Amino acid sequence: MNQETAAPEAPLENFFRNFSVRLSPTPRGARLARLLTAEQLRSWELPLDPARQIVGELAANAVTHGRVPGRDFRLTVYVIADTLRIEVTDTCGDRRPCPQPPSTDAESGRGLALVEALADRWGWGPGLRPRKTVWAEIDVSPEPDSPCSGGTSALSKEP
Repeated sequence: MNQETAAPEAPLENFFRNFSVRLSPTPRGARLARLLTAEQLRSWELPLDPARQIVGELAANAVTHGRVPGRDFRLTVYVIADTLRIEVTDTCGDRRPCPQPPSTDAESGRGLALVEALADRWGWGPGLRPRKTVWAEIDVSPEPDSPCSGGTSALSKEP
């Protein structure tokens, strides 16, 4: 007797997709985080921005403020239903992330303010010592009759 077992197909809105990678805590690692995220979002047929910008800011913060020599940071990007979640985990859990208004002549210091403006939700949480994870979520909802193709128009940002 020959039997085949097939898993029932889940509706697209219940589909879970994820991507996770450890990267060196260097500017090159932060750049690679942004590039890998863009490629992953393309493969999932999701819009690149603002997710790519958020990853760039969180990864830059991880390598600038959360860097411990010899310890990598982790980028995790996943989609559950209509939410894209980005997590960046570094190994400097004693430094709490908090946005600060930069002075007008400052060349840096705007990263978390940008994340706050671009994400629908963001926050942070402690991990296993000595780690912390900074996360951001974006509500992703495709426009009717328009498949996502790496553009920017398929994200909803509700007031």
